[in-house]
Amino acid sequence: MSAPRGTVVAGGGTGGHVVPSLQIARALVERGHAPETIELYGSRRGQEASTWPTLEFPHTLLPGRGIRRSMRPSAMWANTGAVAGLVWACCRAFGSFAARRPRVVVIVGGYASFAAGLAAVLTRVPLVSVTTDAVPGAVNGLLGRFAAANAVAFPGTDLPREHVTGTPVRSELASLDRTPEGRARSRAALGLPPDRQTVATVGGSLGALRINRAVAELAGTWAGCEGRSLYQVTGRRDYGAFSSSPSLTPSPSRSTGPPEETGTTTAGAPLEAADGDDAGGRAGLWHRVVPFEDRMPLLYGAADVCVTRAGAMTVAELLVTGVPAILVPLPGAPRDHQTRNAEALVGMGAAVHVPDAECDGRRLAKELDALLSDPDRLRAMREAASVHGHPDAAARVAELVDVHAR
Repeated sequence: MSAPRGTVVAGGGTGGHVVPSLQIARALVERGHAPETIELYGSRRGQEASTWPTLEFPHTLLPGRGIRRSMRPSAMWANTGAVAGLVWACCRAFGSFAARRPRVVVIVGGYASFAAGLAAVLTRVPLVSVTTDAVPGAVNGLLGRFAAANAVAFPGTDLPREHVTGTPVRSELASLDRTPEGRARSRAALGLPPDRQTVATVGGSLGALRINRAVAELAGTWAGCEGRSLYQVTGRRDYGAFSSSPSLTPSPSRSTGPPEETGTTTAGAPLEAADGDDAGGRAGLWHRVVPFEDRMPLLYGAADVCVTRAGAMTVAELLVTGVPAILVPLPGAPRDHQTRNAEALVGMGAAVHVPDAECDGRRLAKELDALLSDPDRLRAMREAASVHGHPDAAARVAELVDVHAR
Protein backbone atom coordinates (compact mmCIF):
# COMPACT_ATOMS: atom_id res chain seq x y z
CA MET A 1 0.00 0.00 0.00
CA SER A 2 1.52 3.27 -1.11
CA ALA A 3 -0.18 5.46 1.52
CA PRO A 4 -0.19 4.60 5.26
CA ARG A 5 -3.85 5.55 5.65
CA GLY A 6 -5.31 4.08 2.51
CA THR A 7 -8.27 1.85 1.69
CA VAL A 8 -8.06 -1.89 1.10
CA VAL A 9 -10.56 -3.60 -1.23
CA ALA A 10 -10.28 -7.40 -0.98
CA GLY A 11 -11.91 -9.97 -3.22
CA GLY A 12 -10.74 -12.15 -6.07
CA GLY A 13 -10.63 -15.56 -7.66
CA THR A 14 -13.62 -15.20 -9.98
CA GLY A 15 -15.28 -12.45 -11.98
CA GLY A 16 -17.99 -12.30 -9.32
CA HIS A 17 -15.38 -10.94 -6.91
CA VAL A 18 -12.94 -9.17 -9.24
CA VAL A 19 -15.48 -7.00 -11.08
CA PRO A 20 -17.15 -5.55 -7.94
CA SER A 21 -13.74 -4.93 -6.36
CA LEU A 22 -12.59 -2.90 -9.36
CA GLN A 23 -15.84 -0.97 -9.63
CA ILE A 24 -15.73 -0.03 -5.95
CA ALA A 25 -12.13 1.11 -6.29
CA ARG A 26 -13.02 3.24 -9.31
CA ALA A 27 -16.04 4.69 -7.52
CA LEU A 28 -13.75 5.74 -4.67
CA VAL A 29 -11.51 7.51 -7.20
CA GLU A 30 -14.59 9.37 -8.49
CA ARG A 31 -15.20 10.50 -4.89
CA GLY A 32 -11.74 12.10 -4.81
CA HIS A 33 -9.46 9.32 -3.60
CA ALA A 34 -6.08 9.04 -5.31
CA PRO A 35 -5.63 5.63 -7.02
CA GLU A 36 -2.36 5.04 -5.15
CA THR A 37 -4.24 5.13 -1.82
CA ILE A 38 -6.50 2.21 -2.80
CA GLU A 39 -4.94 -1.24 -2.54
CA LEU A 40 -6.55 -4.33 -4.06
CA TYR A 41 -6.14 -7.67 -2.31
CA GLY A 42 -6.58 -10.84 -4.37
CA SER A 43 -5.30 -14.37 -4.90
CA ARG A 44 -2.26 -15.54 -6.86
CA ARG A 45 -4.44 -18.29 -8.35
CA GLY A 46 -7.31 -16.05 -9.43
CA GLN A 47 -7.88 -14.27 -12.72
CA GLU A 48 -6.77 -11.05 -11.05
CA ALA A 49 -3.17 -12.31 -11.12
CA SER A 50 -3.02 -11.48 -14.83
CA THR A 51 -5.26 -8.40 -14.95
CA TRP A 52 -4.42 -6.35 -11.85
CA PRO A 53 -0.74 -5.69 -12.69
CA THR A 54 -1.92 -3.60 -15.66
CA LEU A 55 -4.19 -1.37 -13.55
CA GLU A 56 -3.63 1.96 -11.85
CA PHE A 57 -4.09 0.56 -8.33
CA PRO A 58 -1.44 -1.03 -6.12
CA HIS A 59 -2.27 -4.65 -5.38
CA THR A 60 -1.31 -7.59 -3.21
CA LEU A 61 -1.74 -11.19 -4.36
CA LEU A 62 -1.98 -13.63 -1.47
CA PRO A 63 -0.72 -17.23 -1.59
CA GLY A 64 -2.87 -20.31 -1.19
CA ARG A 65 -6.24 -21.39 -2.51
CA GLY A 66 -9.79 -22.08 -1.37
CA ILE A 67 -10.93 -25.17 0.52
CA ARG A 68 -12.29 -28.06 -1.58
CA ARG A 69 -15.62 -29.41 -0.34
CA SER A 70 -14.82 -33.12 -0.54
CA MET A 71 -13.66 -35.94 1.74
CA ARG A 72 -11.66 -37.68 -0.97
CA PRO A 73 -8.01 -38.29 -0.01
CA SER A 74 -6.76 -36.09 -2.83
CA ALA A 75 -9.03 -33.24 -1.72
CA MET A 76 -8.05 -33.62 1.93
CA TRP A 77 -4.38 -33.52 0.99
CA ALA A 78 -4.96 -30.43 -1.12
CA ASN A 79 -6.87 -28.84 1.75
CA THR A 80 -3.88 -29.30 4.04
CA GLY A 81 -1.88 -27.07 1.73
CA ALA A 82 -4.83 -24.70 1.38
CA VAL A 83 -5.07 -24.23 5.16
CA ALA A 84 -1.34 -23.60 5.38
CA GLY A 85 -1.62 -21.01 2.61
CA LEU A 86 -4.60 -19.39 4.32
CA VAL A 87 -2.72 -19.10 7.62
CA TRP A 88 0.23 -17.49 5.86
CA ALA A 89 -2.09 -15.10 3.96
CA CYS A 90 -3.76 -14.08 7.24
CA CYS A 91 -0.38 -13.46 8.81
CA ARG A 92 0.71 -11.28 5.88
CA ALA A 93 -2.49 -9.25 6.00
CA PHE A 94 -2.30 -8.88 9.80
CA GLY A 95 1.30 -7.68 9.66
CA SER A 96 0.51 -5.18 6.93
CA PHE A 97 -2.55 -3.77 8.67
CA ALA A 98 -0.85 -3.58 12.07
CA ALA A 99 1.99 -1.58 10.54
CA ARG A 100 0.05 0.67 8.17
CA ARG A 101 -3.43 0.89 9.71
CA PRO A 102 -5.75 1.25 6.67
CA ARG A 103 -8.56 3.73 7.13
CA VAL A 104 -11.08 1.02 6.14
CA VAL A 105 -11.17 -2.50 4.63
CA VAL A 106 -13.80 -3.63 2.12
CA ILE A 107 -14.37 -7.36 1.52
CA VAL A 108 -16.27 -8.67 -1.51
CA GLY A 109 -16.06 -12.40 -0.79
CA GLY A 110 -13.75 -15.22 -1.74
CA TYR A 111 -10.47 -16.52 -0.43
CA ALA A 112 -8.56 -13.21 -0.30
CA SER A 113 -11.43 -11.55 1.55
CA PHE A 114 -11.08 -13.86 4.53
CA ALA A 115 -7.45 -12.97 5.18
CA ALA A 116 -8.03 -9.24 4.78
CA GLY A 117 -11.31 -9.26 6.71
CA LEU A 118 -9.94 -11.25 9.63
CA ALA A 119 -6.90 -8.97 9.80
CA ALA A 120 -9.23 -5.96 9.86
CA VAL A 121 -11.21 -7.40 12.76
CA LEU A 122 -8.06 -8.26 14.75
CA THR A 123 -6.46 -4.85 14.18
CA ARG A 124 -9.74 -2.99 14.78
CA VAL A 125 -9.82 -1.43 11.33
CA PRO A 126 -13.38 -0.57 10.20
CA LEU A 127 -14.79 -3.28 7.94
CA VAL A 128 -17.38 -2.96 5.17
CA SER A 129 -18.68 -6.25 3.78
CA VAL A 130 -20.20 -6.51 0.28
CA THR A 131 -22.54 -9.49 -0.29
CA THR A 132 -23.47 -10.05 -3.93
CA ASP A 133 -25.72 -13.12 -3.55
CA ALA A 134 -29.15 -13.42 -1.96
CA VAL A 135 -27.57 -15.58 0.75
CA PRO A 136 -24.17 -14.60 2.21
CA GLY A 137 -21.19 -16.78 1.38
CA ALA A 138 -19.11 -18.37 4.13
CA VAL A 139 -16.65 -15.47 4.40
CA ASN A 140 -19.25 -12.69 4.39
CA GLY A 141 -21.58 -14.64 6.63
CA LEU A 142 -18.85 -14.98 9.26
CA LEU A 143 -17.05 -11.65 9.04
CA GLY A 144 -20.20 -9.66 8.24
CA ARG A 145 -21.17 -10.00 11.91
CA PHE A 146 -18.21 -7.78 12.76
CA ALA A 147 -18.68 -5.29 9.91
CA ALA A 148 -19.51 -1.65 10.46
CA ALA A 149 -21.84 -1.99 7.46
CA ASN A 150 -23.05 -4.78 5.21
CA ALA A 151 -23.73 -3.73 1.64
CA VAL A 152 -26.07 -6.34 0.12
CA ALA A 153 -27.52 -7.05 -3.29
CA PHE A 154 -30.91 -8.18 -1.95
CA PRO A 155 -32.75 -7.50 1.31
CA GLY A 156 -33.30 -10.23 3.87
CA THR A 157 -29.76 -11.61 4.27
CA ASP A 158 -30.07 -11.52 8.09
CA LEU A 159 -26.77 -9.68 8.30
CA PRO A 160 -26.60 -6.84 10.84
CA ARG A 161 -26.34 -3.22 9.72
CA GLU A 162 -27.64 -4.13 6.28
CA HIS A 163 -27.74 -1.58 3.44
CA VAL A 164 -29.27 -2.59 0.10
CA THR A 165 -26.87 -1.20 -2.50
CA GLY A 166 -27.05 -3.77 -5.29
CA THR A 167 -24.00 -5.42 -6.85
CA PRO A 168 -21.39 -3.22 -8.55
CA VAL A 169 -21.26 -4.08 -12.26
CA ARG A 170 -19.33 -2.73 -15.24
CA SER A 171 -20.21 0.89 -15.82
CA GLU A 172 -20.96 0.47 -19.55
CA LEU A 173 -23.99 -1.69 -18.74
CA ALA A 174 -25.83 1.20 -17.14
CA SER A 175 -25.92 3.15 -20.42
CA LEU A 176 -26.99 0.23 -22.60
CA ASP A 177 -29.61 1.15 -25.21
CA ARG A 178 -32.45 -1.38 -24.79
CA THR A 179 -34.95 0.40 -27.05
CA PRO A 180 -36.15 -1.56 -30.11
CA GLU A 181 -33.72 0.46 -32.22
CA GLY A 182 -30.89 -0.22 -29.79
CA ARG A 183 -31.61 -3.94 -29.78
CA ALA A 184 -31.57 -3.96 -33.58
CA ARG A 185 -28.15 -2.27 -33.61
CA SER A 186 -26.76 -4.76 -31.07
CA ARG A 187 -28.03 -7.68 -33.13
CA ALA A 188 -26.45 -6.33 -36.28
CA ALA A 189 -23.15 -5.88 -34.44
CA LEU A 190 -23.28 -9.56 -33.42
CA GLY A 191 -24.04 -10.58 -37.01
CA LEU A 192 -27.67 -11.45 -36.30
CA PRO A 193 -30.76 -10.35 -38.24
CA PRO A 194 -31.87 -7.11 -36.56
CA ASP A 195 -35.60 -7.76 -36.97
CA ARG A 196 -35.87 -11.20 -35.33
CA GLN A 197 -36.75 -12.08 -31.76
CA THR A 198 -33.45 -13.07 -30.16
CA VAL A 199 -32.76 -15.52 -27.34
CA ALA A 200 -29.28 -15.51 -25.81
CA THR A 201 -28.10 -18.57 -23.89
CA VAL A 202 -24.96 -18.47 -21.77
CA GLY A 203 -23.26 -21.50 -20.26
CA GLY A 204 -20.48 -19.68 -18.43
CA SER A 205 -16.77 -19.41 -19.28
CA LEU A 206 -16.32 -23.18 -19.08
CA GLY A 207 -19.81 -24.36 -19.91
CA ALA A 208 -23.06 -25.71 -18.51
CA LEU A 209 -23.73 -29.00 -20.25
CA ARG A 210 -27.32 -29.28 -19.02
CA ILE A 211 -28.19 -25.89 -20.53
CA ASN A 212 -26.25 -26.54 -23.73
CA ARG A 213 -28.02 -29.86 -24.31
CA ALA A 214 -31.38 -28.26 -23.73
CA VAL A 215 -30.59 -25.41 -26.11
CA ALA A 216 -29.40 -27.81 -28.82
CA GLU A 217 -32.67 -29.70 -28.49
CA LEU A 218 -34.57 -26.41 -28.53
CA ALA A 219 -32.84 -25.47 -31.79
CA GLY A 220 -34.15 -28.65 -33.37
CA THR A 221 -37.66 -27.84 -32.17
CA TRP A 222 -37.40 -24.30 -33.53
CA ALA A 223 -35.76 -25.26 -36.83
CA GLY A 224 -38.63 -23.84 -38.88
CA CYS A 225 -39.03 -20.59 -36.89
CA GLU A 226 -38.27 -17.82 -39.38
CA GLY A 227 -38.78 -14.98 -36.93
CA ARG A 228 -36.32 -16.07 -34.24
CA SER A 229 -32.57 -16.09 -33.61
CA LEU A 230 -30.70 -18.18 -31.07
CA TYR A 231 -27.26 -17.02 -29.91
CA GLN A 232 -25.67 -19.85 -27.92
CA VAL A 233 -22.55 -19.20 -25.85
CA THR A 234 -21.50 -22.73 -24.90
CA GLY A 235 -18.40 -22.04 -22.83
CA ARG A 236 -15.01 -23.28 -24.00
CA ARG A 237 -15.31 -26.76 -22.50
CA ASP A 238 -18.55 -27.64 -24.29
CA TYR A 239 -17.99 -25.88 -27.59
CA GLY A 240 -16.56 -28.87 -29.45
CA ALA A 241 -19.59 -31.00 -28.61
CA PHE A 242 -22.12 -28.44 -29.88
CA SER A 243 -20.37 -26.69 -32.76
CA SER A 244 -20.70 -29.34 -35.48
CA SER A 245 -23.51 -30.56 -37.73
CA PRO A 246 -25.49 -32.78 -37.34
CA SER A 247 -26.62 -31.75 -33.90
CA LEU A 248 -25.48 -33.55 -30.80
CA THR A 249 -28.89 -33.09 -29.21
CA PRO A 250 -30.26 -36.15 -27.38
CA SER A 251 -33.63 -37.33 -28.63
CA PRO A 252 -36.38 -36.58 -26.08
CA SER A 253 -36.98 -40.31 -25.68
CA ARG A 254 -33.33 -41.16 -25.07
CA SER A 255 -31.06 -40.90 -22.08
CA THR A 256 -29.37 -37.53 -21.70
CA GLY A 257 -26.05 -39.31 -21.43
CA PRO A 258 -23.27 -39.02 -18.88
CA PRO A 259 -23.19 -36.51 -16.02
CA GLU A 260 -22.63 -32.86 -16.82
CA GLU A 261 -18.95 -32.92 -15.84
CA THR A 262 -18.00 -35.27 -18.71
CA GLY A 263 -18.62 -32.75 -21.48
CA THR A 264 -20.07 -35.38 -23.83
CA THR A 265 -23.51 -36.06 -25.25
CA THR A 266 -25.31 -38.24 -27.79
CA ALA A 267 -26.52 -37.90 -31.35
CA GLY A 268 -29.94 -36.63 -32.32
CA ALA A 269 -31.79 -34.28 -34.67
CA PRO A 270 -29.87 -32.11 -37.15
CA LEU A 271 -28.65 -28.67 -36.19
CA GLU A 272 -26.59 -26.16 -38.12
CA ALA A 273 -24.07 -24.15 -36.10
CA ALA A 274 -20.97 -22.13 -36.78
CA ASP A 275 -18.46 -20.05 -34.85
CA GLY A 276 -18.89 -16.48 -35.96
CA ASP A 277 -20.63 -17.32 -39.24
CA ASP A 278 -24.28 -17.12 -40.21
CA ALA A 279 -25.96 -20.40 -39.38
CA GLY A 280 -29.33 -22.02 -39.55
CA GLY A 281 -30.39 -20.49 -42.86
CA ARG A 282 -32.62 -17.52 -43.52
CA ALA A 283 -35.61 -19.79 -44.18
CA GLY A 284 -35.71 -21.01 -40.58
CA LEU A 285 -34.12 -20.48 -37.22
CA TRP A 286 -30.96 -18.38 -37.27
CA HIS A 287 -28.66 -20.17 -34.84
CA ARG A 288 -25.14 -19.15 -33.92
CA VAL A 289 -22.86 -21.12 -31.58
CA VAL A 290 -19.74 -19.53 -30.07
CA PRO A 291 -17.40 -20.79 -27.33
CA PHE A 292 -17.13 -17.47 -25.52
CA GLU A 293 -18.46 -13.94 -25.81
CA ASP A 294 -16.41 -11.03 -24.50
CA ARG A 295 -18.92 -8.47 -25.82
CA MET A 296 -21.54 -9.13 -23.18
CA PRO A 297 -23.02 -5.60 -23.33
CA LEU A 298 -23.85 -6.27 -26.99
CA LEU A 299 -25.41 -9.62 -26.11
CA TYR A 300 -27.55 -8.08 -23.37
CA GLY A 301 -28.47 -5.32 -25.78
CA ALA A 302 -29.54 -7.81 -28.46
CA ALA A 303 -31.53 -10.28 -26.37
CA ASP A 304 -35.26 -10.38 -25.82
CA VAL A 305 -34.71 -13.15 -23.27
CA CYS A 306 -31.57 -14.63 -21.73
CA VAL A 307 -31.25 -18.28 -20.57
CA THR A 308 -28.43 -18.66 -18.07
CA ARG A 309 -27.24 -19.74 -14.64
CA ALA A 310 -28.02 -17.53 -11.63
CA GLY A 311 -24.63 -16.42 -10.37
CA ALA A 312 -24.30 -13.12 -8.54
CA MET A 313 -22.81 -11.10 -11.40
CA THR A 314 -25.20 -12.58 -13.95
CA VAL A 315 -28.35 -11.66 -12.05
CA ALA A 316 -26.98 -8.20 -11.24
CA GLU A 317 -26.22 -7.55 -14.91
CA LEU A 318 -29.64 -8.81 -15.98
CA LEU A 319 -31.31 -6.39 -13.58
CA VAL A 320 -29.20 -3.40 -14.59
CA THR A 321 -29.72 -4.05 -18.30
CA GLY A 322 -33.41 -4.92 -17.95
CA VAL A 323 -33.22 -8.27 -19.75
CA PRO A 324 -35.96 -10.83 -18.94
CA ALA A 325 -34.43 -14.17 -18.03
CA ILE A 326 -34.97 -17.88 -17.63
CA LEU A 327 -32.65 -18.83 -14.79
CA VAL A 328 -31.34 -22.37 -14.35
CA PRO A 329 -29.46 -22.38 -11.03
CA LEU A 330 -26.33 -24.49 -10.69
CA PRO A 331 -27.17 -27.46 -8.45
CA GLY A 332 -24.86 -27.95 -5.52
CA ALA A 333 -23.68 -24.33 -5.42
CA PRO A 334 -22.49 -23.37 -1.91
CA ARG A 335 -25.49 -22.64 0.33
CA ASP A 336 -27.65 -23.10 -2.78
CA HIS A 337 -27.08 -19.41 -3.43
CA GLN A 338 -27.98 -19.60 -7.13
CA THR A 339 -31.45 -20.90 -6.32
CA ARG A 340 -31.90 -18.07 -3.84
CA ASN A 341 -30.75 -15.57 -6.47
CA ALA A 342 -33.22 -16.98 -8.98
CA GLU A 343 -36.05 -16.87 -6.45
CA ALA A 344 -35.26 -13.23 -5.72
CA LEU A 345 -35.63 -12.28 -9.40
CA VAL A 346 -38.78 -14.37 -9.77
CA GLY A 347 -40.24 -12.52 -6.78
CA MET A 348 -39.50 -9.23 -8.52
CA GLY A 349 -41.27 -10.41 -11.66
CA ALA A 350 -38.05 -10.24 -13.72
CA ALA A 351 -37.33 -13.93 -14.36
CA VAL A 352 -38.63 -17.49 -14.70
CA HIS A 353 -36.99 -20.21 -12.60
CA VAL A 354 -36.33 -23.61 -14.23
CA PRO A 355 -34.63 -26.14 -11.91
CA ASP A 356 -31.57 -27.79 -13.43
CA ALA A 357 -33.16 -31.26 -13.32
CA GLU A 358 -36.13 -29.98 -15.36
CA CYS A 359 -34.08 -28.12 -17.97
CA ASP A 360 -34.53 -29.80 -21.35
CA GLY A 361 -35.52 -28.65 -24.81
CA ARG A 362 -39.22 -29.16 -24.29
CA ARG A 363 -39.28 -27.14 -21.06
CA LEU A 364 -37.28 -24.30 -22.62
CA ALA A 365 -39.53 -24.29 -25.69
CA LYS A 366 -42.62 -24.10 -23.46
CA GLU A 367 -41.28 -21.24 -21.34
CA LEU A 368 -39.78 -19.27 -24.23
CA ASP A 369 -42.80 -19.66 -26.50
CA ALA A 370 -44.98 -18.30 -23.70
CA LEU A 371 -42.68 -15.30 -23.19
CA LEU A 372 -41.96 -14.44 -26.80
CA SER A 373 -45.63 -14.60 -27.77
CA ASP A 374 -46.64 -12.17 -25.00
CA PRO A 375 -45.14 -8.67 -25.58
CA ASP A 376 -46.95 -7.27 -22.53
CA ARG A 377 -45.40 -9.86 -20.25
CA LEU A 378 -41.93 -9.22 -21.67
CA ARG A 379 -42.40 -5.49 -21.20
CA ALA A 380 -43.46 -6.01 -17.59
CA MET A 381 -40.41 -8.20 -16.94
CA ARG A 382 -38.08 -5.60 -18.46
CA GLU A 383 -39.62 -2.88 -16.32
CA ALA A 384 -39.43 -5.03 -13.17
CA ALA A 385 -35.76 -5.78 -13.80
CA SER A 386 -34.93 -2.13 -14.39
CA VAL A 387 -36.77 -1.01 -11.25
CA HIS A 388 -34.74 -3.41 -9.10
CA GLY A 389 -31.42 -2.90 -10.85
CA HIS A 390 -28.78 -0.74 -9.18
CA PRO A 391 -26.57 0.89 -11.81
CA ASP A 392 -25.17 3.13 -9.04
CA ALA A 393 -24.25 0.22 -6.74
CA ALA A 394 -20.51 0.97 -6.79
CA ALA A 395 -21.15 4.60 -5.84
CA ARG A 396 -23.47 3.51 -3.00
CA VAL A 397 -20.82 1.16 -1.62
CA ALA A 398 -18.13 3.83 -1.95
CA GLU A 399 -20.30 6.22 0.05
CA LEU A 400 -20.67 3.61 2.82
CA VAL A 401 -16.90 3.13 2.81
CA ASP A 402 -16.28 6.85 3.37
CA VAL A 403 -18.95 7.04 6.08
CA HIS A 404 -17.30 4.29 8.12
CA ALA A 405 -13.62 5.03 7.45
CA ARG A 406 -11.52 6.61 10.15
